[in-house]
Amino acid sequence: MNRRTFLGISAASLAHMAMAKPEDSIPIIDTHIHLFDPTRPQGVPWPEKNDSVLYQPALPRRYRDVNSGLGIVGAIEVEASPWLEDNQWVLDIAEKDEIIVGTVGNLEPGQPEFRKQLERFHRNPLFRGIRYGKLWGRNLAEQVPRPEFISDLRTLADAGLTLDTANQDPELIAATVTVSDRVPNLRIVIDHLPQMDPPADASARSQVEKDLRELGRRPQVYVKVSEVLRRVNGSVSYETSFYRDRLDQVSETFGPDRVLYGSDWPNSDRWGSYPQVLKIVREYFLGKGREAAEKYFWKNSVAAYQWVHRDSQQPRL
Repeated sequence: MNRRTFLGISAASLAHMAMAKPEDSIPIIDTHIHLFDPTRPQGVPWPEKNDSVLYQPALPRRYRDVNSGLGIVGAIEVEASPWLEDNQWVLDIAEKDEIIVGTVGNLEPGQPEFRKQLERFHRNPLFRGIRYGKLWGRNLAEQVPRPEFISDLRTLADAGLTLDTANQDPELIAATVTVSDRVPNLRIVIDHLPQMDPPADASARSQVEKDLRELGRRPQVYVKVSEVLRRVNGSVSYETSFYRDRLDQVSETFGPDRVLYGSDWPNSDRWGSYPQVLKIVREYFLGKGREAAEKYFWKNSVAAYQWVHRDSQQPRL
């Protein structure tokens, strides 16, 4: 390399550094994506064939393509199927691509085979927890009175794994408080909270606000600031100001140490592209300062999921 070439490279590097934005150096762990492949012989339980947006393979290679250049260094897959063997299918897919740092499976606490199934999948260190809430005909609120259900959640907690709660509404939020009461060492992640509309009834609204404040005081309870975009009167706003009030409510309730980034890809494609989804929360959390943004985009996910480092780009505390 001659001196002129070296100086040219140095000048280009310095120019790039000068133009670089502060957010460019913040690595991002996306704590909520889905993987599925409708083209496989057994098909998929979701999405449905008539879904023109979602009914196509959602695999790590495509995920890398849609977020290229955005700073995504790792992702946690959240199971989108009630079929037991799809837990293994996802683990097999994840094993082949180091961008997947963990998976959240779909098992049923309170069922006779739960502990055996949990032991089986937890042998793989990528298996970081399970999802349960209002999904696949299951309802957390209906299960919490059952001693065997709570006992299995204690087993989950003792294994160091996490419970994701799915599809928030006031009943599910109240049930989450009960679960946290009965299994205080269980790490709980509330997903998609910005998407939940407050009840119209004043009494019901007051109660859910009280429940959220209670969860906000518990250090083992986290919340995904995901599914932020909303369609109102047939259109979706891509302006951060449109979502600020709701984002403020979630952030103030749970604080800077317990909010997590999740894209909900590819389900998020219903509302916008990956860059559009990321833009809103990136602007919002960078507005709180770099430290708050780092906590939201990766540091808090380490505490919530204790995910597996698989690539040198994936940060460590």
